[in-house]
Amino acid sequence: MEKPKTLFERLARERGITVEEMRTIISARIEQGMNDPDPVKRASWERIPRAGEIPAPEEWLRYAVEQLEEEGRGDLLRWYPNF
Repeated sequence: MEKPKTLFERLARERGITVEEMRTIISARIEQGMNDPDPVKRASWERIPRAGEIPAPEEWLRYAVEQLEEEGRGDLLRWYPNF
């Protein structure tokens, strides 16, 4: 079996779904966050740089990784094997 090349491939494989289904799940969660009734939570989602109205899963992931690294918590990223 070929090793997954992206985090989304790995997550999809672990759940027994397609990468597109995984991206759809992540997109739905992002949209839910962007529409959260709590203005503080919504503002945290609004900070994600994006090309469109709603961040793409890749944009969200890039932002999350950058935030962890900025906060000096990049060690959390090492919990997962590199692909």
